[in-house]
Amino acid sequence: MGYDYAFVHLQYTIPPAIVLTLLYQPLLHRIDIYKILFLATIAVVSTIPWDSYLIRRKIWTYPPGVIFGPRLFSIPAEEVFFFVIQTYNTSLIYLILSKILFHPTYLVQKTEPNQIRSQKLGQAILTICIVGGGILFWRGGESTYFGLILGWAGPFALLLWALSSQFLIALPRISTLVPIVLPTIYLWIVDTLALKRGTWSIESGTKLGIYLWDSLEIEEAIFFLATNTLIVFGLVVFDHALAILLTFPQLFPQVPELPSPVLLVKALLMDTAKYDQERVNGIQQAVARLQKKSRSFYLASSTFSGRLRIDLILLYSFCRVVDDLVDNAADEEIAYGWIKKITHYLDLAYASKEARITSKQPNLHSYIRNEFPESAQSALCLLPTNLLPFGPLYDLLEGFKTDLEFYKTSDNSKDFPIKTEHDLEIYSARVAGTVAELILELVFYHSYSKLTSRQRSRLVHSGSHMGIALQYVNIARDVATDAAIGRVYLPSSWLKEEGLTVKDALKNPKHPAIENLRMRLLAKAFSVYEDAQLAIAQLPDDVRAPMRVAVESYMEIGRVLRETEYEVEEGKATVPKLRRLRVAWKALNEG
Repeated sequence: MGYDYAFVHLQYTIPPAIVLTLLYQPLLHRIDIYKILFLATIAVVSTIPWDSYLIRRKIWTYPPGVIFGPRLFSIPAEEVFFFVIQTYNTSLIYLILSKILFHPTYLVQKTEPNQIRSQKLGQAILTICIVGGGILFWRGGESTYFGLILGWAGPFALLLWALSSQFLIALPRISTLVPIVLPTIYLWIVDTLALKRGTWSIESGTKLGIYLWDSLEIEEAIFFLATNTLIVFGLVVFDHALAILLTFPQLFPQVPELPSPVLLVKALLMDTAKYDQERVNGIQQAVARLQKKSRSFYLASSTFSGRLRIDLILLYSFCRVVDDLVDNAADEEIAYGWIKKITHYLDLAYASKEARITSKQPNLHSYIRNEFPESAQSALCLLPTNLLPFGPLYDLLEGFKTDLEFYKTSDNSKDFPIKTEHDLEIYSARVAGTVAELILELVFYHSYSKLTSRQRSRLVHSGSHMGIALQYVNIARDVATDAAIGRVYLPSSWLKEEGLTVKDALKNPKHPAIENLRMRLLAKAFSVYEDAQLAIAQLPDDVRAPMRVAVESYMEIGRVLRETEYEVEEGKATVPKLRRLRVAWKALNEG
């Protein structure tokens, strides 16, 4: 009895597992645990027969003094643990590097010619490996171990490639290649040390005698490369199936939090011709919009999971599109025309089918196609109105109407719509408090923890106030940007207290007195935030930390603005990437 193999785990496999666990723990969802357990189970079950054969045939051997005794089908307990810990570590690296990805955007119905070539090349390489492995094993002797590796790993890899090669090829290399390469190189080093110490060995006569470097036989190098490839391929196939299940509610109306293997396989085997490619394209456009317009919210969105993440992105896309339609209109008349069309869109979206038939109203999608520019159509078509109350959406348009009142203003400050602090609060509630309410409605629907109506009402009230706080930060950030387009959202009454007029604010938005008012508005924003943020702790467990990330990521802009001598460039305050990550990390750990 000995403990050399156990010490390999204590020194080289368990410490990385602890570090990776601590790193990913704030981001961990139940689906991630399920995914790792699923892959680890498959790894153990699929490897035991093969490994047992190697040991019984004395291709792999362990000196008597390196293992402490228990065996499963001739396999030492330490070896079985290796199957599990390797799968765990590689899975965590994959999860960390792919967390920011939004997998529904990588679903495609039609394969491009270059992807077809890549698919066929992959199939050819894996087929050659399988056939070659069989030939090498049949020949026996020094090619035995190499043939067994290729003949065992090849069929699994080919199956996974057949199921999800199109999806895998589309993913960024950092989420597929790096999780294979990093643990493989690390395990090559560990294996080299173990072989030198004699913890395990490959019997002469069954190996080629070729070394990647000193003491590392080519068979061992290929083994770790093959096993890590299988783990990552398995994770990609799982994410592929999950993306299909979550992206197409018409095909899969109800998806459990932890879908069964049968449901996952059903998704993978579904004919891609049944995909709603317009929905996929719309989701891709929504994600691109979010990445471009709000880096803070894009980062925060990655901490949500399931269909909630999809619907939150679609909601953001809708709000962004309708805001741009009104804001970017060439004149007041066109802007009011867009509000009228958006209002009619909501009328149609929330009218019953019978009411539309009776009033001879056009089909909603036909109306969108006929009345809105192509760039805006997907955002309108994909808004999940069946999950959202209509009141906040109509109130949002009232906020847009306030924006349009600036068209009517003159140099006289009394004509500006934000005359008092109360006007500012109403405006902010309409353009931001409403959005917070809509977000919470999606949370209530998708969360697996159900709340009472009283709890929901309290959360909506606090959420609306949090939205107001975020809008105050937004206004404070954009003082110069708004002035450039003839708008001043700082209350006219505040300007008067500083001895200024709206004309002064438009002419010189960097005036010291304006800076004082910016700080005053930020102080008010943080006061509202402090009162409302206590309610985050009352949110369901599965969304509490992600929601905190979303809020803190945006409030950090306010903290940046409050820093001494911070210079707002081109009317914008930006939070450096590393600082955004630190804020998100802290928020996730607070839960």
